[in-house]
Amino acid sequence: MVKTNSLIYKTYKMEKIEHIGIAVKDLNASISLFEQLLNTNCYKIEEVESEGVQTAFFATGPNKIELVASTKEDSPIAKFIERNGEGIHHIAFKTQDIRKEMERLAAAGFELLNEEPKKGADGQLVCFLHPKSSNGVLIELCQDDPDFKA
Repeated sequence: MVKTNSLIYKTYKMEKIEHIGIAVKDLNASISLFEQLLNTNCYKIEEVESEGVQTAFFATGPNKIELVASTKEDSPIAKFIERNGEGIHHIAFKTQDIRKEMERLAAAGFELLNEEPKKGADGQLVCFLHPKSSNGVLIELCQDDPDFKA
């Protein structure tokens, strides 16, 4: 159960939606589709080996769209697509201090899927919240990785 504490919310908050992650079966076909849809080019394709995925990013104003395709049959994205089909997989929120945000959310009763931030795509440190603690929505916390070298 999620606890509310107004003092916590007054001192810290998320900055913005960083990106929306969309699970896709065929990354190349989906890149073409989203280039037409958004009228912009994909600016980065990247593999995140630890998660068994390949990602593609699109800038849409101050936010991004991330297409996520499985590179392994047993990856979380492959399992998601098998259960739900293609579609919105997660919403990512930008934060200045991911560790403080993880601490705040854990104290409020949210279930974190990882105890420490891990390297994600597009130069980010990430942590996920279990959907059962956020009304069925997989939430990703993101912070610019200070060790990222483009």
